[in-house]
Amino acid sequence: MTTLTTEVIGAGAPIGAARAAMIMVHGRGASARGILDLSSAFDARDVAYIAPQAESGSWYPYSFMSPISRNEPYLGNALQTLSGVVEDLERDGMPSERIVLLGFSQGACLALEFAARNARRFGGVVALSGGLIGPEGAPRNYAGSLAGTPVFLGCSDVDSHIPLERVHESTDVLRKLGGDVTEKIYPGMGHTIVQDEVDHVKEILSGIRAPESRK
Repeated sequence: MTTLTTEVIGAGAPIGAARAAMIMVHGRGASARGILDLSSAFDARDVAYIAPQAESGSWYPYSFMSPISRNEPYLGNALQTLSGVVEDLERDGMPSERIVLLGFSQGACLALEFAARNARRFGGVVALSGGLIGPEGAPRNYAGSLAGTPVFLGCSDVDSHIPLERVHESTDVLRKLGGDVTEKIYPGMGHTIVQDEVDHVKEILSGIRAPESRK
């Protein structure tokens, strides 16, 4: 699979035999290999897991709360990378309603922003410690509809990177876009991933049934 010049690695089931596909987007300073390791926690061996690698380990240089122009052209390139991965999966026979977008931290912000800008029925959207990108008061005039896509946002109430109000705002925006949104705020959790979040991801994956041609 090739997407721009970004390295993309995979695990789990082959695309042609998979019930669903999950695009896993790593955080700042992390790696595709690192977030791909999380896939083992989901207990879904019939899912294809795909993880693109950001150049130098970062999707964009500044805070996700910075003016969007300050993070360009890196943000635009990162969004194009995700678009390319989705297009590759669709070309290989995996429709968007069987594709789950999942990210952690910077990757969660990128996954949410991509889903909002490219709203359609996905298999799921998961943001672990993240929010929509842009400064306070940024317009949220997104087109399209998530058409009932299951969306999960999990975050600490004291995350030093993700303001709680941005999580709430993101939830509201994604609901207005037609997402079936679950928001969970974990008191004192810190900037990490906990088992309850993993369980929510497993629930989203279990809701995607195998198509007749792949049973």
